[in-house]
Amino acid sequence: MVAPRRIDLPLSHADAAELRAGEALLLSGPVYTMRDAGHARALECLEHDGSLPFGLEGQTIFYAGPTPPAAGRPIGSVGPTTASRMDFAAPRLYEAGIVATIGKGARGDEVARACRQTDSLYLAAVGGSAALLAKSVTSAETVAWDDLGTEALRRLELVDFPCFVALDTHGGDIYRG
Repeated sequence: MVAPRRIDLPLSHADAAELRAGEALLLSGPVYTMRDAGHARALECLEHDGSLPFGLEGQTIFYAGPTPPAAGRPIGSVGPTTASRMDFAAPRLYEAGIVATIGKGARGDEVARACRQTDSLYLAAVGGSAALLAKSVTSAETVAWDDLGTEALRRLELVDFPCFVALDTHGGDIYRG
């Protein structure tokens, strides 16, 4: 078995292009949590201002809604949300500069095409492991949209967060072979 590849975030588009579907990764660095309502707000900002808000360009979005701090950690648990729920916004956010997204489950054809066209990635984390994944989070801060509760935009700092490349920049897709 091949050891997971260690990746420091933020990830460049050039670095993303070197990764292949099926590769196991350990991520360290910043990610931003955002789910359905946050995606709608990001799209509104993009439409209004012509760019992503809050320095999100070049960053990784984690489809998650962390729980409050627990067990002496900055969050209690943080598991991946079903990624297809964000398919309505993902292509536009990739075009605007998001380099990678993290979630669970398969994505639609438009998202796969957007990954190829923008040299972006979709990464999959294992569902049902939210308490374990939280051990990789060393800090968490709310950046914006606190009124959205668990869907607020948060910046998490990760150390050795396990995931897999699900959609790569070359058309590789672990869900479709």
